[in-house]
Amino acid sequence: MVKVSNQNQYIFFNNSHTTAKPSSMEKEKQVHAKQPHERRATEEVKLAATAISLNVRLRSSDMPVYMQQRALHFVRSLVDSAPKNSRPNPTHLARALKKEFDLAYGPAWHCVVGKSFGSFVTHSPGGFMYFSLDSLCVLLFKTEVQLIKET
Repeated sequence: MVKVSNQNQYIFFNNSHTTAKPSSMEKEKQVHAKQPHERRATEEVKLAATAISLNVRLRSSDMPVYMQQRALHFVRSLVDSAPKNSRPNPTHLARALKKEFDLAYGPAWHCVVGKSFGSFVTHSPGGFMYFSLDSLCVLLFKTEVQLIKET
């Protein structure tokens, strides 16, 4: 009598057992099953390193890592390019980040930049990020847009 357990990879022959070697197909399934999780963990570590290097504090996000990195780098470059004697204009930062994301990822992105504000927003899945750098907070989110056809 032969019993095979896929979970523990044991083959039993009449009350004695030996460890079965997983087939190449089973190994491939295991590798593919682990890759997305391992990829996410690696991406999150890179994102944390990016945030530290840019002196940014991530507060909340529902956005793919590559988009978060783009937002962080873009805002940091805008803040760093502002004249040394003056603070960056929050309205200009918000407009520039909104336009950047509208061009890169389609409409309709919204951005709020400031030192103190409250918000309660509804966003599209995968389209929300809240972070701070220096003394400014940045809220970036996307809403769904439906075209209205005139009849």
